[in-house]
Amino acid sequence: MCHNMPMSERIVRKCPVSGLCGACTQIDTPYAAQLERKQRFIMSLFEDVANDECLMESIAGMDSPFRFRDKIVSPFAPGRRLKAAQGGRGAKPSAPKRGVACGMYAAHSHQIIETTDCLVENESGRRIVMAVKRIMERYGVEPYNEDAGTGFMRHVVVRVGHESGEILVTLVTNDRVFPNARNFARELVRRCPEITTVVQNVNTRQTNVILGSEDHAIYGPGFIIDSLCGLSFRISSRSFYQVNAFQTEVLYRVAMNMAGLGSLQASAKGQPLTVLDAYCGTGTIGLVAAASSSDVQVVGVDKVESSIRDARQNAAHNGIRNASFAVDDAGAYMRRLVEEGNRIDVVLMDPPRAGASDDFLDAVIALAPSRVVYISCNPETQMHDVCRLIDGGYRLTRIQPVDMFPHTDHIENVVAMVRNK
Repeated sequence: MCHNMPMSERIVRKCPVSGLCGACTQIDTPYAAQLERKQRFIMSLFEDVANDECLMESIAGMDSPFRFRDKIVSPFAPGRRLKAAQGGRGAKPSAPKRGVACGMYAAHSHQIIETTDCLVENESGRRIVMAVKRIMERYGVEPYNEDAGTGFMRHVVVRVGHESGEILVTLVTNDRVFPNARNFARELVRRCPEITTVVQNVNTRQTNVILGSEDHAIYGPGFIIDSLCGLSFRISSRSFYQVNAFQTEVLYRVAMNMAGLGSLQASAKGQPLTVLDAYCGTGTIGLVAAASSSDVQVVGVDKVESSIRDARQNAAHNGIRNASFAVDDAGAYMRRLVEEGNRIDVVLMDPPRAGASDDFLDAVIALAPSRVVYISCNPETQMHDVCRLIDGGYRLTRIQPVDMFPHTDHIENVVAMVRNK
């Protein structure tokens, strides 16, 4: 029986749904123990390729590992029947309406675990999610039924500017026609006046992908501005932007330190140091590099046209002239540089979880930058890619794990590699 267990063996749950929700699987483990486990994993993973010259840094954790998620996503689904409304004297009660379920997905399923709070989410963001749910129930807005592909409101996504405090609410709908959209938005802002803009995103596909490709601003400008590493960035509903701003600044400082832009020498012809930001997204880390020195010339490359458009706007907004951005495959872009006889001093790469392609890595080796800084959200695929770069003439000089997502098994890891002379 639980009450007969020694105190040391009892699980004291910090979160009432931690045994059901599939998100923070380690939230009942002391944070120091979480960090120690992640550190051991990285050390074990890289021990065969990290020689005595490679510096293994301690994992960068958070002082307060709660309320750090500035992006809150909640699905909607048909919920329990609400209590039937009573009419006047002699009137029959109306048929009970079905409520709206929202919260988190259970582990390894799309069953919604209903919750009104989350210990890792921004408090304002979760409060806005609950306000959307209540407005839906009050006005009979039908939640999406994933199995049938019917219903209207699929998700709400809330973005809170870490420094600015501006808030973007994205309502993901299963139809372009949003009856009384402006009234819905006005009611939401009345209940949550800290909201600065509301956007409708249209996703009519039967898919697990949250966002569609069509946006309509229904309140405010349709985007927010936030600051990161001393720069300001425009964030729209489909912009990629890290969800933990505290640790993103730590991550970018680590990457800039590993890039060593201040210690590298420009060419004898007086040309600036060149930096390639591969998989650049909206240009955040490339713009941080460009802002670090006017003697650096940055080019960011990404295949997603909307991301490059945001990157260019972010550069203009910050008055940065020593950064340019191209819509292209990064591997193909590097191969053209090689063919044209151009050079790159530093490659910054932050690929998807699957890691970099063999073609991309071959292009890096052919281009032969003096340094490669590799940021990864999947250290196991990163390890595979590091081995390929080692075979191509590079050596590992520094490893730095960063805990971007406390209470989960996820680890962000940054490595620095230099080309053998």
